[in-house]
Amino acid sequence: MIVSHFLKWIDTARVSERAAAASALARAYINSDLPFEDRCAAEAALTLLLDDVSAKVRQALAEALSMSHHAPPQVIAALASDQPEVSALVLARSPLLTDADLIDRVACGQKATQKLIANRPVVSMPLAAAIAEIGEPEACSTLVANSGADIASLSFRRMAERHGHLPLVREALIADARLPADCRHMLLVKLGETLKGSPLVLALMGATRADRVMRDACVKASVTLIEGTRANEHAALIEHLRLRGDLTASFIIRTIAHGKVDFFGSTLVALAQQSEQRVRALLAGGHDVALQALFRSAGLAAATHGIILRALKVWREVANGKRVAGVQEVSWLMLKELGGQSAEGDLAGLVKSIHLDALRENARGHALAIAAA
Repeated sequence: MIVSHFLKWIDTARVSERAAAASALARAYINSDLPFEDRCAAEAALTLLLDDVSAKVRQALAEALSMSHHAPPQVIAALASDQPEVSALVLARSPLLTDADLIDRVACGQKATQKLIANRPVVSMPLAAAIAEIGEPEACSTLVANSGADIASLSFRRMAERHGHLPLVREALIADARLPADCRHMLLVKLGETLKGSPLVLALMGATRADRVMRDACVKASVTLIEGTRANEHAALIEHLRLRGDLTASFIIRTIAHGKVDFFGSTLVALAQQSEQRVRALLAGGHDVALQALFRSAGLAAATHGIILRALKVWREVANGKRVAGVQEVSWLMLKELGGQSAEGDLAGLVKSIHLDALRENARGHALAIAAA
């Protein structure tokens, strides 16, 4: 009876009155224990209100129904396809929209629609994968910032591949602790490529020097990246570096000079195709002959074996509490293994650069400590 009067009344009511009545009816439908016949009548009235010429009435419906599990599904579906100010509330909040519904709207939606869906309280892994694969940069950055989003490693990788050159997405990805280490390295390389192509950098350095400087910077940053990489991610990062051609002898020497023994071990496991248990045992206490055989099977040149062994022995002593040493001392001992400061060649040049970087870093840290005292 009440619904019957309502349907007759809306034909002559003003927009503000219809909007208020639509909101009241919707809230009564989802919050009240209505008799079956009244409930059916109310649902019919709510469905009829979808045809109201005023967006304000439909918006009132959306506000009342958008968070309910008990809203009429046909009403929610229609509101989700309405004009932006109406659909936004439903797309952002309605628990009745399935992943399939939302993925369809991501595929054909505008930037604003994608952002709304990416910022829903809960975003499932399949939905996150769809946004990562076809979403605009704004939607991807919103997705990464959403703590309620369940994002697979592959989806992180796709966002890094598609939009990692853009600061908006790159900064959001780097700030996320869930980001896999190989993705961090990918973003590091993309940043280097962006800087290398900067008109200012090219004007100051020239293309050749800019390329060399950025490549060296990426290698150094990659070594630092290892510090924040969990052991269970080492294999993925190593494979990523290998496929890119970045897993070079010079990079491996840098890792051992900086004391990244666990990562060095993971690298040997991957390159030598030997068990992790055997490699760990050799690094912890293996004799030189056995270690050199391991290095050979990993493809490391014989010229590098002596300095790697020297560094490894020092880091063993540090780990066992028999010695206090850092990169500066270890790199100096590696250089002595090659003949000291007078040593020449690419390998000596590499170790010298590692040693000089360590000297600068330690001096900088000392100066800052003095200034802060």
